[in-house]
Amino acid sequence: MSFLRVSWLVFRKDLTVEVRSFEILATSIFFAVSAVLFFAVAFVQEGRALDGAAPGILWIAVAFAGTLALGRTFERERQAETLQALLLAPADRPAIYVGKLLGIVTLLVTTEVVLLPLIAYLFQAPLFARAGWLAAVLLAGTVGYCAVGTLFAAMLVRVRSRDVLLPVLLYPITIPVIIAGVRATSVLLEPELDVAMIRFWLSLMAAYDVVFITLALWSFEPLMTE
Repeated sequence: MSFLRVSWLVFRKDLTVEVRSFEILATSIFFAVSAVLFFAVAFVQEGRALDGAAPGILWIAVAFAGTLALGRTFERERQAETLQALLLAPADRPAIYVGKLLGIVTLLVTTEVVLLPLIAYLFQAPLFARAGWLAAVLLAGTVGYCAVGTLFAAMLVRVRSRDVLLPVLLYPITIPVIIAGVRATSVLLEPELDVAMIRFWLSLMAAYDVVFITLALWSFEPLMTE
């Protein structure tokens, strides 16, 4: 089977299971929205939001929701023993990784679509003023975050303390992507858009994405074999 076909089949399988159950997406959205509401209670006083809070809150909510989605996705794989079946199938294991990555990215992007109008309203942030740039920033950051998270979540699927170890391993490595995402989003909220600066942050995030995905594709098979 070709690499792309295997990736598509794994992605379609994950998407079909999620559409039927709506378990992970509903949980991730609920968790992310709850986190945003907690921040709103703390940072919105007398109807006025703290200046510059929206970008950081957006990316914190995305990171937390992503961690929850990663953990639940592979917990479901463990309970159904489907990950073991995928690894035993006559298919390239990097293709399995790509399929899982696409599924996680899709779930997280859907969560972000729900979060954006909520954060824009609660924190009075013009997030949709430059929607094209914002979509590029969110996609670049989401791919980089999920590229590392998918690899670590697959590695830890049989570890008893996986729920604790996943954020401990994931957050330090993805800090550059989160920081770049926060800074790029802050630039987009300025009255005058600094195109050079936004391109710099996007280029940095794209470079991290390439590095993370390349390392994950290279290490997925030996790590899962172990």
